Amino acid sequence: MESLWRAALGMSENSTNYDGVEFWSNPERTGWLTKQGEYIKTWRRRWFVLKQGKLFWFKDSAVTRTSRPRGVIPVATCLTVKGAEDILNKPNAFELSTRSDTMYFIADSEKEKEDWINSIGRSIVQHSRSVTDSEIVDYDNNSAKR
Repeated sequence: MESLWRAALGMSENSTNYDGVEFWSNPERTGWLTKQGEYIKTWRRRWFVLKQGKLFWFKDSAVTRTSRPRGVIPVATCLTVKGAEDILNKPNAFELSTRSDTMYFIADSEKEKEDWINSIGRSIVQHSRSVTDSEIVDYDNNSAKR
């Protein structure tokens, strides 16, 4: 789980860049989720903001230009997002996974869980770079596009 957390916490607390994402303005999705801590496995309620392929979380919902995220996950590094009630034995639970790590979240309702899974899933697809332009094969000419 260490590398996902490193990615999530990779920005310094003093950073004001956040890759140019204005998380305080017109996010794709916002809402309260409960997430498990990395080292101390307690569950904490956090305000989440999904925007431009990044999932930010904050202590409270009053997010402004001067707010500092508690963490951020670049969703392009994620492979799957799916329900996890059976794993955690908690209703409305879901997981976000990379090749090596998994983070768990709990939504307030089944609908919220499904909405988050759908939004994060769309963002993963939109921001992943699994196929580059040079890898696209032109089947008509039977050669790779260069």
